[in-house]
Amino acid sequence: MNRKPSDSTWTPQQSADVYGIDHWGNDYFGLSDQGLVTAKTLTTQVPLMDIVQGMTERDLQMPVLLRIENILDAQIYRLNNAFRDAIKKLDYQATYRGVYPIKVNQQAQVVEEIADFGKRFKHGLEVGSKPEMIAALSTLTEPGSLIICNGYKDQEFVELGLQAVKLGFLCFFVIETPAELPIIIERSKQLNIEPLIGVRVKMTSKVSGHWNSTSGDRSVFGLSTSQLIQLVDRLKEADMLHCLQLLHCHLGSQIPNIREIRGGVVEACRYYADLCGEGAALSYIDFGGGLAVDYTGAQSNDSQSRNYNLEEYCTDIVDTLKNTLDEYDIKHPTIVTESGRATVAYSSILIFNILDVTKFEPIELPKIGDDEHQLLQDMREVLACLTLQKAQECYNDAHFYRDEIRELFKRGQVDLRTRSAAENLFLEILQQINKNLELMEHIPVDLEGLKESLADIYYGNFSLFQSLPDIWAIDQLFPIMPIHRLDEEPKRNAIIADITCDCDGKIDKFIGQQDVSSTLPLHELKDGEEYYVGVFLVGAYQETLGDLHNLFGDTNVVSVRLNDDSSFDFVKEIHGDTIADVLSYVEYEPKEMALRYRNTAERAVKEGRITARERQHMLKTYNASMHGYTYFERDE
Repeated sequence: MNRKPSDSTWTPQQSADVYGIDHWGNDYFGLSDQGLVTAKTLTTQVPLMDIVQGMTERDLQMPVLLRIENILDAQIYRLNNAFRDAIKKLDYQATYRGVYPIKVNQQAQVVEEIADFGKRFKHGLEVGSKPEMIAALSTLTEPGSLIICNGYKDQEFVELGLQAVKLGFLCFFVIETPAELPIIIERSKQLNIEPLIGVRVKMTSKVSGHWNSTSGDRSVFGLSTSQLIQLVDRLKEADMLHCLQLLHCHLGSQIPNIREIRGGVVEACRYYADLCGEGAALSYIDFGGGLAVDYTGAQSNDSQSRNYNLEEYCTDIVDTLKNTLDEYDIKHPTIVTESGRATVAYSSILIFNILDVTKFEPIELPKIGDDEHQLLQDMREVLACLTLQKAQECYNDAHFYRDEIRELFKRGQVDLRTRSAAENLFLEILQQINKNLELMEHIPVDLEGLKESLADIYYGNFSLFQSLPDIWAIDQLFPIMPIHRLDEEPKRNAIIADITCDCDGKIDKFIGQQDVSSTLPLHELKDGEEYYVGVFLVGAYQETLGDLHNLFGDTNVVSVRLNDDSSFDFVKEIHGDTIADVLSYVEYEPKEMALRYRNTAERAVKEGRITARERQHMLKTYNASMHGYTYFERDE
């Protein structure tokens, strides 16, 4: 389906406007004069196509998850710097300590880079399980590093945390259920290690967005006010109330509205003040996650956007906390936040190539002859008399005649060629109507979805369920755009299908210039040239939540670091799962499978169906496939 022709030469800035890269890119992405998407730092920018070329030279086929370390580092710097500036400006009398929740992206490359770059800010880690605790203890090296322990904790989890305290880490057990406290008391006395205790309270302040169930009375974790009093009394009995040093008040996740953050901080301060009054030695207040990512670039309070920037977020927390606690004459606590999504989302991009396209356009067909069916003649008359004023009438007639032909075909009264001619004429009529839509002052209701029904299907070399599960699960929007040819007008409108054999494996909601769009502008494919598309802001949760639908495994992964001279270094590269890998994940034994296939081929030799040489070729093909990439591979 063609878009309205441009009256002037297409420019990269027009592409930037179409795809919104200046709005959601957070200054990390831009377009070059050559129409290439670039990754940017303060001192340089590198075209993603240059990195793709480097991947190709290293035999890293599409799809690839690209991580840009500079962006990850920059987000940690921005977060810590914004809180530091707010604290200084507002004369807040304590510091900020950020922690990264490992669950948001558990990949070792990500966690290790955050720990390494975050050393200068004493940026810590949040863990919610024993495996995450083990990862944190092996990754953090600086004494005084902050570890926040959320989630359900058994005896072994508690022992690991107590040993971390002994090693010099600030390892806080955040009590989220009453059953955890007796374990902490018993193990700390047994090991003679005084614990650092935090408590998570259930916030009644509700927030908007996808994850508002993490707050309120029905939230899964956190203590009610009655349970909180019981905990205080139990700590007093054990002579351990001084160990209660942190209050955890999770405001919510991906909070789009800044006013809700202010309201949550005020409520948290009431808990903090009264616990101090009970004798708790509180000196830390943890607001959990909440800092949103503006996926759409709309700067609104929509659930996939945010109506504030980073500086406003930090200023509002510090200002509200200071003013509220000053009323109670309470010493300012160290501020802790667990920003995960905002830390890692920008640094990862899924890049894939387009394998094929389906277009809903008429094609050249040989004419049936003068004796063609009357219904076909009727359809030709509809096409001939189609005008702007008759668009609705012709649309109705086209459907009627097409459906009549289909019924006759079912009953064997017309042949396949006749039906094919009818479908072709039908598409031609609809395409002509579609061209007239832009000229109509009022589009009839029946024609409002015509553009979408005629959109192309571009087949991408990826699995939605493995690489972008939130699109399928919660209708998450991610910025999607071609990473090259952006000095050309994108004249096709399309949806994107993956290569799984599942009807849900498609993307049909995109970030539009005004609102959510059901199609994405793309370029016409060129013979012999790859067409690359990038899905941006995918660093949070997508790798962790991906599954093996159709046994498509992990993609190839590349981490790069951009240099000031516009060069870049391949820091790490990980080849994605082989077929043998994913089969072993679902309890197949690749060696046994190869042996059984060998026996099947040998039996075919004995029975004379194939030669021994053919058998060898089949075995080589089987074994090569077993150790190959699970995704579509271009022939060398």
